[in-house]
Amino acid sequence: MVPVASTSKVLTYKMLDRLTDGVWIDWAYEMLLAGFETDNLLILAGMGQEREYFEMRTLTAKVLAELKLDYSNTDKVIIDYVIYLSKQATNGEMPPFEVFSEVTDIYIEMDYYEPLQQFYLLYFAREDLLHDEVQWYINGVDRSNIDQMIIDYFKEWTRF
Repeated sequence: MVPVASTSKVLTYKMLDRLTDGVWIDWAYEMLLAGFETDNLLILAGMGQEREYFEMRTLTAKVLAELKLDYSNTDKVIIDYVIYLSKQATNGEMPPFEVFSEVTDIYIEMDYYEPLQQFYLLYFAREDLLHDEVQWYINGVDRSNIDQMIIDYFKEWTRF
């Protein structure tokens, strides 16, 4: 069996120590529907919102261990998540600007993690062009071509 696509998100969140209850509970439910079943996965899927941080931290670690889902390779975890997000943007499942916002947050949180730099630059270039005629992040980018550059960049990431 193959884990559900959103697994890349929970592995990234675990690696970054983001324990957003709803994300984890939704993922656990999706995994159950996909045919995965462990005691702790069942507990996680059945939890209510707003759980205690340390309880969630322990439970999510148990679930990932039971399912043999490794989040120790930072590069792989982050790249897989960005590919997942890029596919969501190109499929229309998530607004492109929301994807850029998420990846930019990770870029900063990961101490300016170089493979994500172009997302950061495109995000702020687009942000500036919403309010001004010019941006100073990427040469040759203006209102006439920023949206196409964003689409093309997502397509590059979905080829991985």
